[in-house]
Amino acid sequence: MSNIDGLVKDSVKNMAPSGIRKYFNLINEMEDVISLGIGEPDFITPWQIREAAIYSIEKGHTHYTANAGMKELRSEISKYIKKHYNLDYNADNEILVTVGASEGIDLPLRAILEKDDEVIIPEPSFVAYRGCVEASGGKAVPLVLEEEDKFKIIPKELEKVITKKTKAIIIPFPNNPTGSIMTNDELKGIVDILKDKDILILSDEIYSRLTYGVKHASIASFEEIKDKVIYINGFSKSHAMTGWRLGYICCHKDLLAHMKKIHQYTLMCASTVSQYAGLEALKTCDENVEKMVEEYNRRRKYMVKGFRDMGLSCFEPEGAFYVFPNITSTGLSSDEFCERLLKEKKVLVVPGSAFGQSGEGFIRATYASSLDTIKEAIKRINEFIKELK
Repeated sequence: MSNIDGLVKDSVKNMAPSGIRKYFNLINEMEDVISLGIGEPDFITPWQIREAAIYSIEKGHTHYTANAGMKELRSEISKYIKKHYNLDYNADNEILVTVGASEGIDLPLRAILEKDDEVIIPEPSFVAYRGCVEASGGKAVPLVLEEEDKFKIIPKELEKVITKKTKAIIIPFPNNPTGSIMTNDELKGIVDILKDKDILILSDEIYSRLTYGVKHASIASFEEIKDKVIYINGFSKSHAMTGWRLGYICCHKDLLAHMKKIHQYTLMCASTVSQYAGLEALKTCDENVEKMVEEYNRRRKYMVKGFRDMGLSCFEPEGAFYVFPNITSTGLSSDEFCERLLKEKKVLVVPGSAFGQSGEGFIRATYASSLDTIKEAIKRINEFIKELK
């Protein structure tokens, strides 16, 4: 019999599976589960976006586009990020339309990493960062974000993990799973450390439109480091377009040219119908986004209060659509808490440990669910907490 496993490269064999996946497998075997686990808007994609996609098909726009994406879409992206974040990127050679922001994370890492190059990943953070780094042959170096620091990057702590092998750092704000943000003044401290170093910066800003009472700040807005920033964004979270798989990268043209080669060979181009949908989203849907943010804010306030009323410490998120309550007072590990809550009360939340070791002692719950769903979930979680005592 062939040694199939021996044909798989070690970096992939040693890669841990997502710490979230087993919980979704469990709920497939259960009925009447309330899920606060999936980071996906419960809103349907706005009608004018769906209509634009339907019309593009009716018009016969079903062929490949340019590898970098439709010129009209790239031009609209350039206008959009200038309007909302005051960022300047040339549509001709500094913007690449990707298959979701997920490809936007993977492409740069595949383009830059050699064996044992180090990538600093602030944690807790999105589960895919570590996997993409390791699949590309790099080494993920965690930078622990503390609750007492509002889960922000502290410059002196960043300096401690930079080595001669550091090739890149990921800046993931607003943050999944904590909901933390970084202000312009706070980013300045990071910029001062990185501006004279040959370290690339992957800035994942997929939640940039989802902030509450504070304006989003981008590290790409600092001219002294702009050439080293790879700006990543997309449509999934802001425009309720997760299934459309549409994102984009903006960066220096010399960097983008190399990433585009990988994109050409592996994906060719993002879905044509999704690109027409994205074009409409950028042109006409600011009001839709604002209404969704207003609703998320209502849910955010209710959920934070709900966890605090249970006696749990709960950092108040300022971005994204997650809360990250501290459950150490229960005496349970994150996994134990989530497994028991699911089995005993049929509520799905995600263990903080899925987002890095520093997430142990926390759980992630999303408020991208209806307020009625959230109210019932909070009621059941409160019952669970009381029964532990």
